[in-house]
Amino acid sequence: MTAWAPGALSPRPGAAPFSRMLASQTRAELTLLLRNGEQILLTLVIPLGLLLVLSKASFVTVPTGHDRVGFFVPGVMALAVMSTAFTGQAIGVGFERQYGVLKRLGATPLPRSVLLGAKTLAVLAVEVLQLSLIAVVGRLLGWHPHGSVVAVLLLVALGTAAFSGLGLLLGGTLRGLTTLAAANLLWFLLLVLGGVLFPLSHFGGTEPVVRLLPTAALADGLRAVLQHGRGLPLRDVLALGAWSVAALAAAGRFFRWE
Repeated sequence: MTAWAPGALSPRPGAAPFSRMLASQTRAELTLLLRNGEQILLTLVIPLGLLLVLSKASFVTVPTGHDRVGFFVPGVMALAVMSTAFTGQAIGVGFERQYGVLKRLGATPLPRSVLLGAKTLAVLAVEVLQLSLIAVVGRLLGWHPHGSVVAVLLLVALGTAAFSGLGLLLGGTLRGLTTLAAANLLWFLLLVLGGVLFPLSHFGGTEPVVRLLPTAALADGLRAVLQHGRGLPLRDVLALGAWSVAALAAAGRFFRWE
C-alpha cells in the first residue's frame, strides 16, 4: 500500500500558469483555423492560385521595367496577410460572439489577454505557413528576392497588427452573418484597390489616397524591399503604423464580447 506524505493530496485551486494557458489556447485556436475548409481556401488556396494565374496572365499588365513574378509575389503576400489577419479573424470572432462562445470563455479563468494573445499567435503561425508557401512557389516561377529580412518582418508585423485591429473591430461589433458579408466585401475591395492585381499608377489622380490603404501600403512596402532591394520604406511603415494604432484603439474601445 502506497504511503503519501502529509499534504501531498491536498487540493491546490487556482489558474494554470500564464504560459501554459497561452500555449494551450493557441493550440486550440490554430486547430480551429486549420479545420475550417473555408479558412484554408481563403488563406492558402486563393493566394497561391492567384499567384499562378497572375504570373502567367498576359492581360494583367505590370509597370514598365518590372519583372512580372517579382511584382506579384509581394502583392500576393500582402493579400495573404489580409486574408488571415482581417477577413478570417473578423468572421471567426463574429460567429464566436453570435454563438456565445466568447461569453462562455469569459466566464472561465481564461483571461481576455490570453484569448487575444492566442488568436494573434495562431494568426502569425498561419501567416508563416502562407508566406513560406508563396515564397517557394515564387522561387519555382523564377522569383529572385532582394532586400532586408528585418524590413520584411517589420512590414508584415505592422500589417498584421493593422488588419487584426480591423478584423477584431468588425467581428466585435457586428453580428456573425453581417460580419461575413462585410468582411468578404471589404476583402474584395482591398484586393482591387490595394495594388495586388493592378499597379497603383492605374488609379490616376486617386493614387495618393489609394496608397494610404493598408493593403496598398503593405504590398508597396514589400515590393520596395523584395523587388528593388531598398531599405525600410518609411512612408509605408508610417501608414501601416497609423492604421495599427487607429484600428487596435477602435477595437479596444468598441469590441463587445457578447
